[in-house]
Amino acid sequence: MNKGKQVLLVFLASDSGVDGARSLFEEQSEKGAREWFNRSIRNLIKQTQFAIPPLALMILASVEVEGVEQRICDLRFEKLPLEQQWDLVGISVQTGMTSKAFSLADSLRAKGCKVALGGAHVTLFPDSCRTHADVLVHGEADDIWVDVLEDLKKGELKTDYFPGDFPDLSRSRPVSSRLLDKKRYFTTNIIQTGRGCPYHCDFCNVHILNGNRHRRRTINDVVDEVNRFSKHDSRIFFFVDDSINANEEYAQELFSRLIPLNITWFGQATTTLGKQPQLLETFARSGCRALLVGIESIEPASRDTHKKTQNRPTELAEAIINIRNAGISLYGSFIYGLDGDTLETPAAILDFIRMTKLDVPGINILRPNPGTMVFERLKEEKRLLFDPDDLTAYRYTFGQEMLYQPKNISLPDFIESYSKLTSEIFTISSSIRRGLVAPSAKAAVLLFNLFYTHLYALSRNDLKQQAKKSISLAPRDAADNFSRKV
Repeated sequence: MNKGKQVLLVFLASDSGVDGARSLFEEQSEKGAREWFNRSIRNLIKQTQFAIPPLALMILASVEVEGVEQRICDLRFEKLPLEQQWDLVGISVQTGMTSKAFSLADSLRAKGCKVALGGAHVTLFPDSCRTHADVLVHGEADDIWVDVLEDLKKGELKTDYFPGDFPDLSRSRPVSSRLLDKKRYFTTNIIQTGRGCPYHCDFCNVHILNGNRHRRRTINDVVDEVNRFSKHDSRIFFFVDDSINANEEYAQELFSRLIPLNITWFGQATTTLGKQPQLLETFARSGCRALLVGIESIEPASRDTHKKTQNRPTELAEAIINIRNAGISLYGSFIYGLDGDTLETPAAILDFIRMTKLDVPGINILRPNPGTMVFERLKEEKRLLFDPDDLTAYRYTFGQEMLYQPKNISLPDFIESYSKLTSEIFTISSSIRRGLVAPSAKAAVLLFNLFYTHLYALSRNDLKQQAKKSISLAPRDAADNFSRKV
């Protein structure tokens, strides 16, 4: 029986890092126990803390148009269902995944499928996508995806769809999780309360893609969503906003209303929460057990250079201690290699972690994403180690590849110091200790630390091999410079 137009929404898996947990230098011929171990680790990582559904595709799949059926295909867990005829395939494209997205789009179009590309990369660099798609969806698609589906029904698809403005999030748009296979994910309870960011950190593109004004959903809509989702999946909730405590009054009312629902939730916040005692207490009472906070750098020079202006470094430690004292475990995200960092920075990071007792320290390498201010500045300063004019040359990996020349540290010294820092932080014994002393979510803290012990070992291996083999995607002069230093 004809079910109308069939639409497939595709989420791509990355080749390394948290989706793949795979070395960039992994030998294709790897066999035996090592192959089994690495495959088991990859599957375990995907099946535990890292695998959450793609919220953007959940939002699009929740748009209902009579005569159109939509399905989400998560390529982390399943193969593309090519046995079925699809009237439209939508692919979310992230910079760093463009080659894979374009290759898939080209192969689908060669089979006669119409392809719509959307996501951050399409929004920032539409011209690079035109030859790979029938349709480009620009910006946040909440209001315009219904136009795409209606035009598909009529056989009148346009080549471009633009939103008139950022979507008004106070307008009710119920999100559904009914198309998700619960068994694949740590949880399907993914909730967003708002978008946009008032800050202008130069390594971030949130304020570019979603605006520098924080737009919020109504509290009634969020509470209703939590109620609906909990009937489908009784597990933990994730609030995916970058800074859910940005508006203290809004957050106070929202989480006060969630207290009677007896949920458990993780989220992301700014360290300012440690200076908001009433809100901090409400978070704890509403079921908050763990938060990710972006520390980025404790070096004043780095924070100033990269426009990380919220919170002074001297206030960070006190704020973190206050949050942990409220019974909430913390993942603290650092970036090592910023422009104010020196070879003294790793020791300062270690001291900070020991002083604050951070439950999961994340030691990231700066990723100069095309479209950010830091990308443009490093390009101008000729410090990028990949061709800045080739957008497919940029790729995301879990700290496994140097993409730029640090300002104050040579590449060999940086790789050595980064490797030493992560090897001191992540060991089996320290992972167990952090799990035991975490204020809450002890099992999750233990798993995060154990998995990061594995992932950072991959990172150290790949960075050293990159240095050893003088591998770089840099323009010739930067590559030659890297080789001479190594």
